[in-house]
Amino acid sequence: MTTNQKNQSILLAGASGVLGGHVTRALTEAGHKVTGLGRGPANGVRADLMDRDALLRAVDGQHFDTVIHAATALSKAPMRHRDMHATNKLRIDGTAHLLEAAQATGARRFVSESMVFGYGYGDFGARPITEDDRFGPRGTTAELEKHVEGMRIKEQLTFEATGLEGISLRFGLFYGPGGTDAVLPMLRKRRLPAPDDHGRVLPWIELTDAARAVLAAVERGRPGQAYNIADRTPLGFRAHVLYVAEEFGLPKPMTVPLWLTRPMSYAHTMMSTNMRVSTAKAEQELGWTPRYPSSRDGLAALAAGR
Repeated sequence: MTTNQKNQSILLAGASGVLGGHVTRALTEAGHKVTGLGRGPANGVRADLMDRDALLRAVDGQHFDTVIHAATALSKAPMRHRDMHATNKLRIDGTAHLLEAAQATGARRFVSESMVFGYGYGDFGARPITEDDRFGPRGTTAELEKHVEGMRIKEQLTFEATGLEGISLRFGLFYGPGGTDAVLPMLRKRRLPAPDDHGRVLPWIELTDAARAVLAAVERGRPGQAYNIADRTPLGFRAHVLYVAEEFGLPKPMTVPLWLTRPMSYAHTMMSTNMRVSTAKAEQELGWTPRYPSSRDGLAALAAGR
């Protein structure tokens, strides 16, 4: 286990996002100083990751111990393949630019947000995927290759950057404070159908648990390693949405055949995937365990706090 110093100076790309807000809170409560990086006025370093020269000017003369890449181009859940295109570019070009900025600031460690879909989309059977399984296999279609390529290259860049201890966190699907909120109005208005899962399941992770994993990676992650971050109860998309409705006392969503979601090409691909992941490596090396072992537990806590 690697242990980094406490009270680090940390540059967080994506600090104003939903995950970034939780990460900022977790790091700050642990005694680290967090500076946000982004285009908005709330960031201590204002720059666009896609503008290399402006980014390098923005960090000129500054020092950080660790840089975290949690930036996304998504403002809402992606429905069609084209909704992912800007994020795919950010994962490649934005990561390359941020790594240059990290090197320029003298940072020692670089932590990247990744996703379990980097293992691919499809049916992976009942065996939990571990970090030893191939990450970034070629996509089975041109569109899927664009998505997987972004995650594949982001990790390669993270691990191969000169002078930086690169670590990648492969998250399940996010839910929780600031994430589940977008679903509630749709359920309330009966505008969110629940496609039949047919036994398919996906990994999930509550947002504050995800933020705790980022903190653990900053302080205890092993350089050059990837970690699966998910709870212990994989669920199909329909099962998760049903729990949301139940916990918040909202109308039960209508069940529809999965094929009806095909016009929502990316969502359909995601909901057609069957995947379980093992988090044993994160639990052993990072000393991290999910506070909420299932999304039902996390959703119950979220509803109780309202």
